[in-house]
Amino acid sequence: MGLRAGLAGLRLVFTNGCFDILHPGHVDYLQRARALGDRLIIGLNSDASVRRIKGEKRPINTERDRAQVLSGLACVDHVIIFDEDTPYELIRAVRPHVLVKGGDWPLESIVGRDIVTALGGDVLSIPMLPGYSTTGIIERICKRYAS
Repeated sequence: MGLRAGLAGLRLVFTNGCFDILHPGHVDYLQRARALGDRLIIGLNSDASVRRIKGEKRPINTERDRAQVLSGLACVDHVIIFDEDTPYELIRAVRPHVLVKGGDWPLESIVGRDIVTALGGDVLSIPMLPGYSTTGIIERICKRYAS
């Protein structure tokens, strides 16, 4: 049944990511994702998952802190931390009507696309606000404070 059953009648939008250092690009993306339905559910990579994907120096912020910051955004309805490298099983459990990723993800590469399309849902790649990235922020901080 999934989360979809518990929120019957509502259009569920799902996205996922690390959201390590929240910046305007993230907020813009999440607001536009939320506009596609009635509830926005974020699958948040756990600390262990982020380390496997991004390397041992990441995340900068703990999963608990990242979840709290995301939960404080008006456009975010639910944050679910997952420990796997991809949110595939979480998407299977949630059964969203809309699956969204940032514009740097081609549709055919979006994890869970098969699940959502089999349910008759939509899979979208939303363009990102240019000039913002967590990696860019970290690089600017390191340059500024390098000895």
